[in-house]
Amino acid sequence: MVRIVTLTTENISALSDYFQARQHQILDVARQLVSAESPSGDVAGSKEVVSLLAKEANTIGGVAFERISVEEYGQHLRVTAFGGAADPSPIVLLGHTDTVHPRGSLHERPWRVEGGKAFGPGVFDMKANCALALEVIRALLESGVSSRHPLVLLLTCDEETGSLSGRALVEAEAQKAHAVLVLEPPVSGGRVKTGRKGTGMFSIEARGLAAHAGLEPQKGASAILELARQTERLHAYNQSADGITVNVGVLRGGTLSNVVAAEARAEVDVRFTTVTEASRIETEIFNLRPFDERVQLVVTGGINRPPLERSEKVLKLYERARAVAHELNFDLGEAQVGGASDGNFAAAAGAAVLDGLGIDGDGAHAVHEHIIVDDIARRGALISGLIASL
Repeated sequence: MVRIVTLTTENISALSDYFQARQHQILDVARQLVSAESPSGDVAGSKEVVSLLAKEANTIGGVAFERISVEEYGQHLRVTAFGGAADPSPIVLLGHTDTVHPRGSLHERPWRVEGGKAFGPGVFDMKANCALALEVIRALLESGVSSRHPLVLLLTCDEETGSLSGRALVEAEAQKAHAVLVLEPPVSGGRVKTGRKGTGMFSIEARGLAAHAGLEPQKGASAILELARQTERLHAYNQSADGITVNVGVLRGGTLSNVVAAEARAEVDVRFTTVTEASRIETEIFNLRPFDERVQLVVTGGINRPPLERSEKVLKLYERARAVAHELNFDLGEAQVGGASDGNFAAAAGAAVLDGLGIDGDGAHAVHEHIIVDDIARRGALISGLIASL
């Protein structure tokens, strides 16, 4: 267990008391954010959420913020504090304001708190954590438990669709960061994420030969049959002992049931645990050869997110967080997961990254999405204590 040298028992206790006292306010900000629907690509929704966060940031003395506009998505938000800290390398708090839930989801599943849980579209992934991030900054500024590093809170608006514009911002912050703390939801039981698979997205188009299915089927070359065979070939990777998984999630093709299909397209999701695996599976997909030589295969796409590997830097940061959790009288578990986040980009840029530091709950992207209310204070104290100990 790593020993914390910059925090006292009294300071940890003060942080815990602080977040207990502020839990209702944090929950109220989370409610406001959830009530402002912001599916990826909804410019108005994105700006509304950023306005709410900026309004809350304005109530915290000693912070500055900027809105970064991006076409077709809305706005990213960057909040900074402790600009004159002793160590110039910043600690980056990383999250996102967009959700996967379309407009109208709130009408079907309005905000509610019952049984110690707060429900609402996007509350777990990750609007409650956006609210918590601002409160962490406030706590460090107001409680006397300071930070030796500048703090940067970066909330992107396009994470759920691949971070096409947010990626460059994440990488720029990560390259100069002392540590990157990702406020994505934790694994069940509040475990943080010390490893994430990388992702690749590919399209495979098959171009065959049309023919009458009853009169002259032998003259046709079925694009659908070709992709069915390629699907079996690709799914065989799931039986290997390495970290590669492949899923053909969408298959479209053909025109009529009595016509041998001349065209078909498959959409393929790929996951991997190391950069080496990423290079291997990408090469093999681009080098796919048709089973039927009359069919042409055209592959597009590529690797979207590199993996967040369970490196020594990650483990050192995890052990520091675990030590803080010990001071708060709970054990902080860890897990490695298949899903990716902007933490993958931060890790690939060379930063020490700890992911899954958000409030415990369940149902990310699902109709039962919720957070556990009593975990708000514990998580706030954990993150604040971790920052103060770095």
